[in-house]
Amino acid sequence: MAAHSEKKTLSKGGNRIPVLALAFALLASIFSGCTATDGTSDEAPRGSLTIAYEISPGLESLEGNPQLLADHLSETTNYDVTVFTVNSEVAMIEALRFGNADIAMMDSGMAWIGWNQYGLEALGADQKSDGRTYYNAHAWVLDDSDMAAAHLDDDALTDPFALMTGKTSCHTGWLKSTGMMVPMGFLLGLGYANVIGDPNDIESLRGTIHEFFSENSSIPEPGTPYYGFEGAIKCLSDGTGQIAFAKDNTVEGLCPSGEGPEKAEWCLDDSRYISLPSFAKVPSDTIMYSPDFMDSGKLEDVTNALVDMSSSQDTSTLLSNILNTRGIMQINSSDHLGIYTPLVSNIPGISAYYTDDPSDGQEVTMTIDELRIAFEYDESVNGTNSDPQFLADFLSSELGVNVRIHHVHSEMGKIASLESGEAHIGLMTPESSWLGWKQHGLSVMAAVQNYEETTNNFPQAWVRSDSSIALAYLDDDPSTDPISMMEGRASCHTGWLDSIGMLLPMGHLIGNGYVDTDGSSGDIESLRGLIHGFFSNESSIPGQDSPYFGALGAIRCLSEGIGEVAFSTEGIVSESCDNDNPEDDEDWCLGINQYVPISVFDPLPTTSVVYNPSTLDVRSRTAVLNALVSLNYDMYLENYSTAGGTYTGCYDISIHKVDEDSPKGECGSEVLANILDGPGIVRATSQDHIGPFSDSIRHIPGVAEFFQEEV
Repeated sequence: MAAHSEKKTLSKGGNRIPVLALAFALLASIFSGCTATDGTSDEAPRGSLTIAYEISPGLESLEGNPQLLADHLSETTNYDVTVFTVNSEVAMIEALRFGNADIAMMDSGMAWIGWNQYGLEALGADQKSDGRTYYNAHAWVLDDSDMAAAHLDDDALTDPFALMTGKTSCHTGWLKSTGMMVPMGFLLGLGYANVIGDPNDIESLRGTIHEFFSENSSIPEPGTPYYGFEGAIKCLSDGTGQIAFAKDNTVEGLCPSGEGPEKAEWCLDDSRYISLPSFAKVPSDTIMYSPDFMDSGKLEDVTNALVDMSSSQDTSTLLSNILNTRGIMQINSSDHLGIYTPLVSNIPGISAYYTDDPSDGQEVTMTIDELRIAFEYDESVNGTNSDPQFLADFLSSELGVNVRIHHVHSEMGKIASLESGEAHIGLMTPESSWLGWKQHGLSVMAAVQNYEETTNNFPQAWVRSDSSIALAYLDDDPSTDPISMMEGRASCHTGWLDSIGMLLPMGHLIGNGYVDTDGSSGDIESLRGLIHGFFSNESSIPGQDSPYFGALGAIRCLSEGIGEVAFSTEGIVSESCDNDNPEDDEDWCLGINQYVPISVFDPLPTTSVVYNPSTLDVRSRTAVLNALVSLNYDMYLENYSTAGGTYTGCYDISIHKVDEDSPKGECGSEVLANILDGPGIVRATSQDHIGPFSDSIRHIPGVAEFFQEEV
């Protein structure tokens, strides 16, 4: 609704030379003597031509006055050329739509909207000094950022775009092509970010930016310090933001090497700026017209006149001063703006933004006829409350399309089905989610909470309270390092290649330089030698039949003196050795105060909802994500009494209604508990949910190859 209100206001923002009437009148008088010399002023005008022009907050020089362009075109075409001033590019589109103007030069993002939504067409494009009619869109970061390091490290497992999550971004303006729509279309299209809100509403983009980046991200208004390309780079340079979206040559133009008057005072040394790989080619600014109001003869005359202006220094300078271009190249809409379509179409609500009937309250609709969910086949749950068909039925009711369970026989089968498009989403373990993300181009849209209502489980190193390691951990002395003191001690692991008890702790030790992998064979089996090399040859790596296997077995190994440090889960001791009820404790338990946990490791993420961004488009995935989150709002009630009566059924806390007809197993709380094994589901991205896990296990030799074969 905000967009519609803005359009109504802006559509009234056009007038024929209202704010600069005096200046234009003076200019007209100056040039009136010039136009009489070529004889054309004595001829009757061939018709009228109106140029829509966005007036800046202040006109600083007569050289940039649009009336100069109008006068030139009047001379060369013998049309009566006037300027129709507007206060935004939105108003330019309105002026062309309703015949208040014939041509207008605008940002290619707005041009794309005019072309796709209203049938406007392109006649010419801004030509750069090197002859291009496009430029490359980049994210610019500083050289000391983790994004720059990930870009420059030649490591396929580090991704600078994923690391953008949580950073403060500097955009050039609301719905600007290079500064907003292209990078956000890229991030949404490839699954780095998820739409927050209604995919039919353009305002969802604002919430999506603040959710993916930071609440402090800069989306500046015209006339403010961080507006435009210069403003975005300034925002990065002065520390306001951590990422700036701009063109390939923006930094070179604003902050060239060396000193000079052309260098902005806020510039850093040019070596500080690092451009990440280009998002895409972005069409240059475009001159648009409406075929409904422009006949072919006038179109040819105007196009030729504009293109010819680049052939002489005087008229090319006029173009530069007024339209900020070196020259105009004749183009067509498809060739020039078509390269924009794959990215811009990912922006929520973009197709509905400029309609006369805004889509407030429009239901989220799917673009696919059937949603398929990959589940590992388990015959024992068929017909029980844990049957995944209940999840399918719930989603079908929410989405209005058929939802089908696609059975597979392994975690790798889930990855394969998502890659091929046989399935659209899958619920996957941390290890297979990581593999799908890093090796197969899959992304995370949501995470299932554990029963502590978090989406992470933290591994811990447990030691005896009387050990020197415990004393070093508890002494508040930064010079004593309990982790380095583990070297040479016998360790107790939960099992071979278990994430909590082996992969995460060892990944931390390798990644932080405690364990040197130089000389290892580089395959997963070399991890055994690394463990014995850092810890002890007596370290416990138990098999499934060992009493020391698993989270509890590792604590038993420590308790019985087999090892001196145990890697296990964070709540294991309080669950098994709380001493308040000795009859429930394991017989090998020590007093609960005799165990000290050391928490320094990255977490193990919970189950992820994974999808393939190349087969599930932004609109559909947003609908699916919203439906999954709505599971949290259902609560099954049995014989619940209120003033209005006694109810048994599924209570939707968001609308305060009880559904007494649907099956119990289809209620959100039942689906969560019986099928997803958690109390809730939350929105997530790959980096947020799996990133810390990835940071640790990527250091394990051969881990990706191992997961590829085993999950």
